[in-house]
This record gives sequence, structure tokens and C-alpha cells, in this order.
Amino acid sequence: MMKKTIVLFDLDGTLIDSTPAILASFRFACGEQGFALPQDKVITQFIGHTLEDMFLGIGVQKERLWDFIESYRKFYRANMEQGTKLLKQAREAIDLAFNFAHLGVVTTKRADFSTKLLESFGVLHYFSVVIGIENVRNPKPSSEPILKALDSLYESKGQIPKQDCFMIGDTELDLQAAMNAGINGIGVLCGYGSEQSLQRFCMPIHHNTYLAVQALKSHLKA
Repeated sequence: MMKKTIVLFDLDGTLIDSTPAILASFRFACGEQGFALPQDKVITQFIGHTLEDMFLGIGVQKERLWDFIESYRKFYRANMEQGTKLLKQAREAIDLAFNFAHLGVVTTKRADFSTKLLESFGVLHYFSVVIGIENVRNPKPSSEPILKALDSLYESKGQIPKQDCFMIGDTELDLQAAMNAGINGIGVLCGYGSEQSLQRFCMPIHHNTYLAVQALKSHLKA
């Protein structure tokens, strides 16, 4: 079957739960850098943003930012797999979407980390492109990561109208990036964004990613 649809997924909170790995990496970075560790809820409210914004958000001074990021990545690289799991029904969502669409991942996590995690869960082969923070100058909510993913897919799969391209994500960054890129955004409530924050974008919102893909498939058939 010739696929005429593109579905892009966010990663954290949309396909995977890496909260334990992220929190452990923050604890390590703050400890190594001699910084008072904030409460977990202070950190989790920033998940989905860049590491720069996350550390600035907890009060790290700008001139010390890269020391913290290097500490974080050193620990995360070694421990990310044991602190990460696929979200409930995420595997089924990926498999269902693959039946009717070309798939990609657009995340603020590093693409090399993301690829390693997807491979460890046995789902990397479903995705034709993975765009991470190191692949762009301007992360979400900029349109750049989505447009870069689309360009890669257009090159390998052929041109597909933007009206048939979708971004599924759990935060307003994902939906705003979709809007900025001129494609369709779909919100999910299995991650870090609140229903209220996602509703601001007047886009479909679903309880989890599998239900979002299921609804999208039904919509495309209608």
C-alpha cells in the first residue's frame, strides 16, 4: 500500500516515560556541581524543554550552564535505558501508525540518545527519521525540527501535502511547533502537559497516543 500520510511523534511523554532517568541525571548533575537539588515536581514541569531551559528554570546561572549539562549527559548516557520505559500502548500506537503512515520522531532530547532508546525497545525500524536537539539551531516550538523531519521524509518517500502531515505530542511546545510548521497537531494526555495548556491550540486531544493514532486512522478513512 502506498502511504500518503506522515505522522511525527514527540518522544518523552508521548512514546516513552524517562522521568526516573531524567530525575536521576538532575540529581547527579546538581550533586557534582554543588547545587541545591530542587523538588522533583519543579524539574518535571520543565520536561519537554531543552536542557538549557530546564537548568535555567531551576535557577542555575547562565555562565555555569554547560558544566551542568555535561554532568547531566555523562550520567544520562550511562543510565538512560534502565530509567526509561515505553508508555502503555505506545508499541501498539507505533505499529498501528506504521500501517498507514511514514513515521518520524521530533524531540528536544539528543537524537543519538533517542535512537539508542528506540533501538533498545525494538521499535527503531518503524521510524524513517529521528530529529533531536543536536540537529537543529532552533528547537520546538520553532518549526525548524518538524520542517527538517519533513524534508528528510520528502527526500526518501516523496512529497506529501502538509494537510496530510501530523505531529502527536504531549506539550504545548509540540502543538505550537506543529502550528508554526503548518501541519496538524494532535495532543495527548499521557505525558507532561495539562489538558488546559493543550486546549489553547484548539486541536484534537486524546487520553494516550494509541487512542490518538486510532482516531487519526478513522479520520483518514472518513
